[in-house]
Amino acid sequence: MKTALLTHADCLGHVTPQGHPEQVARLEHILHALEGLDLKRVTAPLAADDDLLRVHPENHIRDIRSSRPSDGFAQIDGDTFMSPGSLDAAYRAAGAAVQAVDLVLGGEASNAFCAIRPPGHHAEAEKAMGFCLFGNAALAAKHALDYHGLKRVAVVDFDVHHGNGTQDLLWDEDRALVITSQQMPLWPGSGRPDETGAYDNVLNIPLAPGTGGAEMRSAYETQAFPRLRAFRPELVIISAGFDAHQDDPLANLNWSTGDFAWITAELCGIADEVCQGRIVSTLEGGYDLNALAEATRAHVEELMKAAR
Repeated sequence: MKTALLTHADCLGHVTPQGHPEQVARLEHILHALEGLDLKRVTAPLAADDDLLRVHPENHIRDIRSSRPSDGFAQIDGDTFMSPGSLDAAYRAAGAAVQAVDLVLGGEASNAFCAIRPPGHHAEAEKAMGFCLFGNAALAAKHALDYHGLKRVAVVDFDVHHGNGTQDLLWDEDRALVITSQQMPLWPGSGRPDETGAYDNVLNIPLAPGTGGAEMRSAYETQAFPRLRAFRPELVIISAGFDAHQDDPLANLNWSTGDFAWITAELCGIADEVCQGRIVSTLEGGYDLNALAEATRAHVEELMKAAR
């Protein structure tokens, strides 16, 4: 079996104002970087509202739908915008996460990467923020638990910004383990070690500005990986943000492309030990276009090596 790549042209229709870091060019650079790779290429479907209702109340979905402008931009919060194409893009992004779970759990792919935008890990139950409209990674986890009947699902988020939305959406979910590393201090300001979830199901790993690959690897080897192995998830979901890269303009961590390859390979190894290698990865941040493209390709190549 191959690694599945899920994406859709609608995700290029989510346009942000000039100079906004979460720009169309992010996905264009990623798709160019992944050209020529032997992937199972899948067109992302639109998510159903019934899927979104697993993590968001009806009023949030209604508010997002009603915020779509007929032209120009609608500003949702200080840095989150919608254009006329944003609603379809958000539904494709969420639909990609759901379909990726179906493909991996159904045995049609060994693992999967969702090349989508807008990202999702900052979207809380009733609040779109941080460039995010719907909680894609949390939705994937809930779909695996509620629709497929899994008993344990883990989400690992290595984006440089704390995945406050994923934490919020899975805070009360005792079947989910959320492991997230993030620069601290940094927006959105959450992600302290004492934020542990309603069932001790959240592990936050704050990293000081300037943290490089060696310190990151030690933190994951001593904190994240033992918790992940002990939990023995039946599926691992990765919130794959590449803005901890040393070239990224929005933060101050100093990871290299090789560090992203390393963490992906390690997660693939653990998934191979505990859940037949089943991984679904979904794109989050990363705002230096060249670093993003290079790190994403390294991430996907490690997924491909692990596919069986």
